[in-house]
Amino acid sequence: MKNRLLPHWLTDIFYTLLGILFCSFALKSFLVPNSFFDGGVTGISLLIHETYHSNIAYVIVLANIPFIVMGAYHVNKMFAVKTLVAVILLGLALLLIPFEPVTSDKLLVSIFGGVFMGIGVGLAMRGGCALDGIEVLALYTGKRISFTISEIILGINIVIFLIAGIKLGLPTALYSILTYYTASRTITFVIEGLEEYTGVTIISAESEAVKKELVMNLGRGITVYKGERGFLKDSFDVSHPVDIIYTVVTRLEVRRLRNIVHDLDPKAFIFTGIIKEASGGILKRRARH
Repeated sequence: MKNRLLPHWLTDIFYTLLGILFCSFALKSFLVPNSFFDGGVTGISLLIHETYHSNIAYVIVLANIPFIVMGAYHVNKMFAVKTLVAVILLGLALLLIPFEPVTSDKLLVSIFGGVFMGIGVGLAMRGGCALDGIEVLALYTGKRISFTISEIILGINIVIFLIAGIKLGLPTALYSILTYYTASRTITFVIEGLEEYTGVTIISAESEAVKKELVMNLGRGITVYKGERGFLKDSFDVSHPVDIIYTVVTRLEVRRLRNIVHDLDPKAFIFTGIIKEASGGILKRRARH
């Protein structure tokens, strides 16, 4: 069992350490020298740093501790321990690694500061921890009020950017919003990767031919549900048995799949849905444990 888990532990450690380096680079080379902000706990830490001129390394560790404690109760203790270690290492990286400011151009700072911050946070999340505890707060609050986690995070970030606008001016706040948006989109890209999977359901009168083409030509595994089709307004009492085909493909393969199915049955009913994460079977993405 240890031999099986060791590669995953090593990969998680590698992702986390790389994420810490990217985050510390984004903070010291882009955001802190130009008084820019991000969302979440990082944004709160930067706001405290700018207001009271405290060392960002200490502030970012202390600001995350309440959320790490909260995560121990509302996620799990292992997650909290890994996050605590990662945040402490981030603080040490900010203290010890001499990253120099790269540019003072506000547009470049807002875009690339967000990109590097997003890469860092995303890699840490792939490593099984968090460098920003705002999601834990949203999870805790969401159990007590009727808002969704996304709405809670948005509300917290709106407050942060409003305070930033009052303290440092509206242009800085607007550029910081761009930083936050860039970081959030980069996090999504890092976590989901290029091969975002799409679940495809096919209902066709030519189901046997479709199944053969998907497996033999497209090279995808399929799952078949037994169902009935028909049930039209003019012939509601008339139905026909049908194999409902379900498969998972990358978004680059969706068009090819549609063409294959429509060549066999132009009247086939196809609908798709985005899959955030998939593993196992013939998919080539490693399973997360």
